[in-house]
Amino acid sequence: MSALTIEGWCKAGDDQKSVPVGEIHFYVDGPLHVRLEQAEERLQETHEPEAMVDVDMDTMDLVIPEGYGPLTDCQMRVYLHRERGQFHLVGHRASDGSLIYSNAVLIDQLL
Repeated sequence: MSALTIEGWCKAGDDQKSVPVGEIHFYVDGPLHVRLEQAEERLQETHEPEAMVDVDMDTMDLVIPEGYGPLTDCQMRVYLHRERGQFHLVGHRASDGSLIYSNAVLIDQLL
């Protein structure tokens, strides 16, 4: 399992700029890691621009900075950059639907 602490962002609307929210902390367990790798492989084969991977909120131990949670949904967005898979957490704040997301991480950096 990989514990990650990554800079997070909030985007209130399509015409708004993203603002930093502080650090988002979460765990990527073995099954999620496998699903991220499978999504990366699928993107390499199909040349789709991105894939969304569902997460198990019970095993993720998600910690969002105060005032930015809870989230109504949470997924990992997987995409390729220079043929390497990257992912970042995306979700929506329950209070107003604002997009909450993290910076990206290379899939092959996970333990």
